[in-house]
Amino acid sequence: MNQLSEQEFAIYQAAKDLAEMIEAIEGVDTKIDTLNEVRRILHEVSPMKHHPVDWVYWERSNLVESNEYNPNKVAPPEWTMLNQSIQQDGYTMSIVASKEDGVIKIVDGFHRRLVERTNKEVSESTFGRVPLTQIRKEVSGKGDRMASTILHNRARGSHNIELMSQIVTELVEMGKGDAWICKHIGMSADELLRMKQITGLAALFRNESFSQSWEVEGHENGVEEMEFESDGQ
Repeated sequence: MNQLSEQEFAIYQAAKDLAEMIEAIEGVDTKIDTLNEVRRILHEVSPMKHHPVDWVYWERSNLVESNEYNPNKVAPPEWTMLNQSIQQDGYTMSIVASKEDGVIKIVDGFHRRLVERTNKEVSESTFGRVPLTQIRKEVSGKGDRMASTILHNRARGSHNIELMSQIVTELVEMGKGDAWICKHIGMSADELLRMKQITGLAALFRNESFSQSWEVEGHENGVEEMEFESDGQ
């Protein structure tokens, strides 16, 4: 071990003592819950706590609910590969969730959670739990969660246009304007206009606010588009 300062050694010793205390805890569930709480407390003092991934914890899968608006479908070959990936490599990516009124709702990762629910080997390896990351509290309302789900799916290049149009319709009915929708789900003004035209949903035109010079935070005609690669899970 490299030479430690007095403060660094004290922290190391405290961490070592804590690890020994946790290791001595009897019962897997109690041990996991204790580790979750330790991670939560450390997250509160972390300089990186503004990033949700700074705190990943293991929640009982039966306490995690799917959302009713996920516009992402997995074809049989991809579903098989996802099962194989998690079974062989373990969970390498957490499920993104939001907690509202005591209910944990999935924002992204429905199929990663479904693997645990349907694959006995995976479920046994996680003791019936799934890894969770909580989205930021300030964007945990339903409209924000729906937008976040679309962004996650679009970033991987996988989303269902029919279900996506349903989400956009619901956002409009919530009173979200075109500028808000484009900004939060990564659509350009032209994309949203085409969706309205293709779906033929009159409700989508209710709060029409486009013009040829429409801007979102300095980007003309919508949000700047970026390319992402699929993460496989």
